[in-house]
Formats: sequence, structure tokens, C-alpha cells
Amino acid sequence: MKICLLNLGCKVNQYEIDGMYGKLKDDYEVTTNLEFADLYIVNTCAVTKEAEKKSRQMIAKIAKINENARIIVCGCASENNAEQFLDKKNVCCVIGNANKGKIKDYIGKEGDFVDELPIKYEDDLSAVGVRTRAYVKIQDGCNNFCSYCLIPFLRGRSRSRDLKSIVKEARQLSKKCKEIVLTGINVSDYRIDGKPALHKVLYALRDFKCRVRLSSMEVSIINEEFLETVSSMKNFCPHFHLSLQSGCDKVLKEMNRHYTAADYFGKVELIKKYFKNPCITTDIIVGFPTENDNDFKKTLHFVKKMKFADIHYFAYSSRPGTVVGRLSQLNGAVIKQREKELEKIRKESNLSYRKSCIGNTFQVLIEKTDGDYSEGYLENYVKCYIKGKYKENSFVNVEAKEIYLDGLRCEEKVIDKVD
Repeated sequence: MKICLLNLGCKVNQYEIDGMYGKLKDDYEVTTNLEFADLYIVNTCAVTKEAEKKSRQMIAKIAKINENARIIVCGCASENNAEQFLDKKNVCCVIGNANKGKIKDYIGKEGDFVDELPIKYEDDLSAVGVRTRAYVKIQDGCNNFCSYCLIPFLRGRSRSRDLKSIVKEARQLSKKCKEIVLTGINVSDYRIDGKPALHKVLYALRDFKCRVRLSSMEVSIINEEFLETVSSMKNFCPHFHLSLQSGCDKVLKEMNRHYTAADYFGKVELIKKYFKNPCITTDIIVGFPTENDNDFKKTLHFVKKMKFADIHYFAYSSRPGTVVGRLSQLNGAVIKQREKELEKIRKESNLSYRKSCIGNTFQVLIEKTDGDYSEGYLENYVKCYIKGKYKENSFVNVEAKEIYLDGLRCEEKVIDKVD
């Protein structure tokens, strides 16, 4: 039997697909490319209405490739509403976010198997390092209950993975992959004995011969203890993706985000105390139901002030079941205009950050060779293009020379060794 594993959504979903690959690869022919197969397993997303729509559309795409295909659906969209998949002709089995590590048990079953979410971390998946960059899931669930977000209901309460288990998996992956990304639904809430302990995970990986990167973080994790730890690590990547969502205090309060714009600014300034020219990126929600024109102007002003290296923004998506899900959405034209204004600032800010990197020395992880250039990412997560064919999954020391496409053109630089 040939099985096709397909992922929609976040890095956690990608880790889980990698883990399911590991569970199945010894007994079945397994692919992660959308191609002809006997059985498809789709790990879905429901962070927005559009994401949930794409999850349903994937079922239709599969049916066009193999009209007799059998499909198992799992993930956030099926956790949110299993019925939307059960009536599809090719779907034989629907599970939610629990029991993904037991995926083999569902092959051949039919029906709805969306079980209650666990209260402890389910440590029954282990990623298979098939890329230059591997994800390691250290945490699941979320306790924040932002007023616009369904994820705490779809993933359950925050729960952390045992540190020894994390280190064991990371060590195995580091033998194949040159970069490990620690991820979770709310990675900043990683705890040991009830106390914040993300810095302890990072410290445990300090001597690994691979880069260590963090996925999206909350500003609450940024303090002196955390920064002293990561700044002492030679393999830590100074890229901080700190979710902002709005630069207006009124809107932040209505979102149930537990900080102000001033708090956020102070945390970024603290990072700059420990790192020279760190890469600070963020998320912004455009068109929150209570956001008026003046509120959005405050966000634009704050974003200009922050000079982010990049901004991931998206239109607010109403999610029934959330605190603000009952409120009317803003006019679509208004949201598009706000996105246009934010995009202009994003482009200017991104270009400015890339220019600030020119003349500096970095380390690029080569991920692929395309034509005359090899491509990869610098430790600050800026795209690097270097002329020539370099070995994939290898490090090259480079000097950033000029702006090129969506990143920087770099040249190899020999670093003199000190006796």
C-alpha cells in the first residue's frame, strides 16, 4: 500500500507529519508529495476560515488524483468540526488532535474517532530528519485564550514534553540535520515543574553541532535570564519572531493580549542589549472587529518605530466559539486598504534590515542549488544567494555583499583560525 502524508498549517503540524512518516515508513511506501496513492492522511488547519477551507479543498484535490482513494483526516479542522469531512465520499476515517502517534491503528477503520484532548503531553511521535532543517516539538496546547483564537479549544491546555525526551530526539536529528527548530503551539510556555523553562531546553542543546532556532514566541519569555542563556550559545540563531498582533493598547486589551506596546518595545530593546542587529519579525492581525481607523494608525506608527526585519500580517478571521466571534467583521475594502498600507511599511522595513546586513559576516546553511546559485538561510533567517554549487546541508561562511531578490547576494569568506 502506498500512503501519502499531507500537511496544512503550522510547524507543529509539520512535525506531526514527520512523526507519522516515521511510524509508517517501515511497513508502507510513504510519500509527502501530492501524488497518486492508495491512502491519504491529511493533517488539517483551522487557525482561520481560509485555512479550514483549504483543508476541505485538499480532499477534493485528492479525489481528482485518485477517485478511489481512501482518506484519513486529522488535525485542527477535524477537531473543530468532524462533520465537514465525514460526508465526503473518499473520507473513511476522521480523528482530531489526539492519538496521532497511533495513526497505524486507524488504517482500515471507518467513522468518527475524534477523542478527548489529553491533559499530559503525548510523547509518541518522533520526527524523521529528511531535510536540512528539522522541527522538534517541545510543547502542545495553549492557556492564553486570546479573544479571537480557537486554538486552546482545538489543542487543549498547555502541556510540556519531558526535557530528556527533547534532548534525545534533538541529538539524533543533529546527526543528519544542520539546524533544529524548537516548536510548539505556545513554545514560550514550556515549563518544568510548573515554572518557565524554555531557556533550560536551549541550554541543554548548547554543545550540539547544529544550529538551534526558535519558532514563534511571546514577549513574556524575554527577560535577562533567557537572554543571558541564548547569548552564551554559539549555535543559537538570533532570530526572534515575537507575535505583536496590534500596536494599539486598546486593541491589545480587547484581544486579551497581556502586554502593551510599550512592554513590547522594552522587550525588543532588551534583546538588542545582548545581540548586535538581531532579526526581529512579527505577526499583525489586520481588521480586528473593534479596530477603528485611529487604532490602526497607532499600529502603523508603532510598526514604523520598531523597524521589523519582516512582518507576517493577515486579515482577521471570525471564529465562532471565540469571545469576539459574535461581532460583525469590518468591511472587506477597509481591511484591504489597511493591508496595503502595512505592506508598504513592511517592504521598506525589510529592505532596510537587509541593507543593515551588508558588509557583515554570516554563516549560511545551504539548502539547494538552483542554476548558477546555491541558496540557504543565514543564522538571522535572511535568505542568502551564493554563486556556485555548494553541497546541500553544509555550512559556508559568507560576507553579505548586496540586496538580491528577496534576500542577499553573498560571497564565501575564509575565516582565519586563531591558534
